[in-house]
Amino acid sequence: MLRGDNLYLRAIEPEDATRIMVWENNSDNWRVSGTECPYSLHTILDYIHSIHNFRQSGELRMIICNKQTDEPIGTLDLFEANFKHGRAGIGILIGEKENRGKGYAKESLMILIRYATKVLGFHNLFANVLIDNEASVNLFESIGFELVGVRKEWFFDNGKWIDEKIYQLCLKKD
Repeated sequence: MLRGDNLYLRAIEPEDATRIMVWENNSDNWRVSGTECPYSLHTILDYIHSIHNFRQSGELRMIICNKQTDEPIGTLDLFEANFKHGRAGIGILIGEKENRGKGYAKESLMILIRYATKVLGFHNLFANVLIDNEASVNLFESIGFELVGVRKEWFFDNGKWIDEKIYQLCLKKD
């Protein structure tokens, strides 16, 4: 378990499948997750079992939990992990709207950055953010991610093309 002041990150478990299915099937979240159709519980369980070996799958999904209540509030992902080159993509979802805007995403990212640096020995993290997702743009910029590029007309939503910002953080070794 990885701990912060108000939150902790833990491994995903099959018991999390129902909650993840609810979050993933919330169409309000599809825009940032790239989801096009609902997931079945079976599909979620298959996914959980398929990523059990981070080095093999290149994916690590952790559950963000409130330290006081032990309540899961979201997920944090490392994806496209490349151990040879010490890098991975990072994605975050705070599952319910009432938990957003409380600093949980920032604290979760800081915990994961420490883990990626000290335990995994990674050198770089990257994030892909839709240009009009102001909350995520502000989040990643506030913790030092730098804008390194823009993919023009990369995402199609509601009849229009949207640019995607690419952010990178070079990790500092203490």
